[in-house]
Amino acid sequence: MSDKITTHAAEEDARNEDLQIWLNGRCVPKAEALVSVYDSGFMLGDGVWEGLRLYNGQWAFWDEHFDRLFEAAKAIDLDIGMTRDELYSALLETQSANDMTTDAHARLMVTRGVKTRPFQHPSLSRQGPTITIIMEHSQPKIPRPIRLATVPHIRGLPMTQDPKLNSHSKLNCILACIAAEKAGADEALMLDVHGFVNTTNACNFFIVRKGAVWTSTGDYCMNGITRQKVIDVCRADGIPVYERNYSLVDTYGADEAFLTGTFGAQTPVSEIDGRQIGTGEMGPVTKRIRALYKALIEARA
Repeated sequence: MSDKITTHAAEEDARNEDLQIWLNGRCVPKAEALVSVYDSGFMLGDGVWEGLRLYNGQWAFWDEHFDRLFEAAKAIDLDIGMTRDELYSALLETQSANDMTTDAHARLMVTRGVKTRPFQHPSLSRQGPTITIIMEHSQPKIPRPIRLATVPHIRGLPMTQDPKLNSHSKLNCILACIAAEKAGADEALMLDVHGFVNTTNACNFFIVRKGAVWTSTGDYCMNGITRQKVIDVCRADGIPVYERNYSLVDTYGADEAFLTGTFGAQTPVSEIDGRQIGTGEMGPVTKRIRALYKALIEARA
């Protein structure tokens, strides 16, 4: 489709040409923010990361993002080598170096570092982790609701690669994204190992049926911060919300559908597998949740 968009589409911003990137202890110009070809992340996808969003001077839910980052690092036996306070100071240093106050997005990445030889074993990474913070001026610009296509790539079992792990190894999701693009959609809708609707290649997924909000059980999806906030605000505001198994049949018959993620917060879905969802526009429940989420962020400022 000529008007295909992505869930991370943003306004063009010339300031992003002259960014300062935090790399291993200091901010350097974007053109100088380089890592070795021997880096574990480049060579093997051996690392973990977090995306964070700046609203009106505050990094939304940064403490919960850091919880997830440190938990993921422990899961892969990676010593970040910095305390939470030190890492948060690095985030603020990067923000200051780029003179950012709002509408910014940060990608904080930690890899196992430079390897002595180009092979898999973690013991070959002996120089300590590579840590970088890419921060961009970023105002979401998604001109219409997203179109999804169901793909054969699934969100798998935790004994292969746990879908909850926010790792640098994203090839499964990238293949899903490519399959959706080949089908003429913007993003991929992925099922779990049992054939139930799970998530998209980049975001968590919700539907609305008769005023109730449904999402997956959470067993096979990223433990999304925004996903949980949506569940929380629904419960607090009296909106029925269910974490449950449901099928494509349930999905095609939904009144509304939307995606959640740190970048776009709540992004409406207009079409799945060529079937229009509801009116094809953002529905009233999604609008209500958007307002509740915005109020939650403002309350924490």
